[in-house]
Amino acid sequence: MPEIPVVPALWRFPAHPASAGRARRALADWLPKDVPERLCEELALVTSELVTNAVRYGAGSDELVELVAWPADGHYWLAVSDPGDARPVPPGRRDPQGESGRGLLLVEALAAAWGVRPRPQRGKSVVAGLALP
Repeated sequence: MPEIPVVPALWRFPAHPASAGRARRALADWLPKDVPERLCEELALVTSELVTNAVRYGAGSDELVELVAWPADGHYWLAVSDPGDARPVPPGRRDPQGESGRGLLLVEALAAAWGVRPRPQRGKSVVAGLALP
């Protein structure tokens, strides 16, 4: 009989700046107590950056952003989805003098892998995997 995989955790938040903090707290409450503190902090930072981007660039004020988290293949995976079509600008293509756009630099530095995936109906998901130590 095959092993049943872990069911991902799912949260939906309004497209509001306060949702980044709510998402961080939800993720922290969901993580097992034996996850190393440094990994918890890195997951919180990546969650905050991805939710902030989804709220700022991908969703209207009356829409929702979605956070999904799951462990698999030696990583904790996060997917933040929004209904927008605009794809994030990769870190190397931003204006170095610009006042925003550094969040994805943090994601790129902390994640073992990250990328953007279209959603079947509408929008996109930004997915990042952070390796377990």
